[in-house]
Parts: sequence; structure tokens; C-alpha cells
Amino acid sequence: MKLSDNTILITGGNAGIGLAFAERFMDAGNTVIACGRREDALQQANEKYPNLITYVSDLSVEADRIALFEWVTANYPKVNVLVNNAGIQQRFNVLKADAKNDWSYFNKEITINMEAAIHMSMLFAPYFSKKENAAIINVTSGLAFTPMVIAPIYSATKAAMHSFTVSLRHQLSETSIEVIEVAPPAVNTDLGGAGLHTAGEPLNEFADGIFQGLKEGKVEIGYGSSVDRLRMSRDEVDQHVENMYEAMKKTIE
Repeated sequence: MKLSDNTILITGGNAGIGLAFAERFMDAGNTVIACGRREDALQQANEKYPNLITYVSDLSVEADRIALFEWVTANYPKVNVLVNNAGIQQRFNVLKADAKNDWSYFNKEITINMEAAIHMSMLFAPYFSKKENAAIINVTSGLAFTPMVIAPIYSATKAAMHSFTVSLRHQLSETSIEVIEVAPPAVNTDLGGAGLHTAGEPLNEFADGIFQGLKEGKVEIGYGSSVDRLRMSRDEVDQHVENMYEAMKKTIE
């Protein structure tokens, strides 16, 4: 994709990976719109980056997603890039989860990570198809390929988004829309809660690495440990998952 003179919408763009991407896109000469659920976090992002356009939207709500699409296309009709970045991660033991009385807690992970990203892609794809240059960037995870057993819904939603992204890329292959998948490894952000990813890749180095992949025209971009996982054999995946679970299972016991 071309890296300048775009108008870009980033979901979950108020912090972490989304904000790091916003910073780099703005530095490259793009107009960037960041949406998020928390107004205070968006205000903090806007204070740090005055040129960042912000919009409060709860992507777990269908009506909010449609309102976001209508607001962006009405106020920034040049929008031509969507970055589906918003996501949450919940770690739990299925034997201890209260799926009877608290299903909404678990379902929210499915809604935000998968349903919202698919819906947003389907809203914007017809609009983008009329543009000379456009792109949909789906942020999945290395866990789409090697699930982290203690985060089963997160891993499953990211695997689903990988599958959807492949299908979307083929369906849109004869249009002007590029479909790109970014599959991060663990990155030092507050995903899932503060302190859970302190051993992950440094955020700025990760973001720089992804942007290098964009410059090189890659359509599937990993970084660090996720690079090898994108192409593991089934036997290698099984062994990797087992090793990772043995190392982490005590955290949900």
C-alpha cells in the first residue's frame, strides 16, 4: 500500500499498537482518525498528538459501528484505509468460568475481536472499491496460528480473523483494495491487563518492523517470534502449543 496521502481510520487507536501505528502514519503524511471506547484515553492521545482526529465509539455495539462508518465517510470522505486493530484478551480456565451467569463477559471478546472487525470490513469495502487506492489492514496475532491455551477465545477469534482476511483478500483481488494482515507476537502493551506482556517485544521496535513490512509490500506481516509461527507445520504447531501451555497453565489454576 502507499504509505502517504491517505486518510486512515484505526480502531482501538487510543493506546498500544493502535496509537503506535497512528503516530507512524501521521509522520508519513497521512490524516489519521482514531476511535476507541474510552473518551479519556482518546483525549490523552489527542493531547500527545494534536493532529490526531478522535471519535468515541463502542465497537461491541452494532449501531455504534454503523454510526462510525457514517460519521467517517460524511466528514472525511477521502478515507481509504481501515485498520481493524481493536481487541481485548481474557485469560481463563473453562472449568472455572461462569458461562451461565456471565456469558456477556466472554461474548464481548468474540464481538470486539471478530464480529466488529468483520462488520467494519464489510461496511468499508464497497466504499473503498470506488477509490483509486485503498487498504484494509486486519491486526490478528501470532496466536491465530499457535493458540495460547489460557486465552482460548482470543486465540479462536484471531484464527477466525486470519481466515476471514484470506477470503477477503481473494474476493477483493480485482479491486483497488489491498488486504493486509498484521500478526503481532506478544508486544509490551496493556492488552489483557497491565503487566501481562512486559516480556513482549518493545512497542516502538515492533511498530517500526511492521511499517518496514508495509514498505516492502508484504500482505502478511509478522514480527519477532510470530514470523516463524506463520509458516509452522502442524506438528510444529502442536509442540509449540503444548510447550507454551506447560509454561503458563499455573496462571489460570
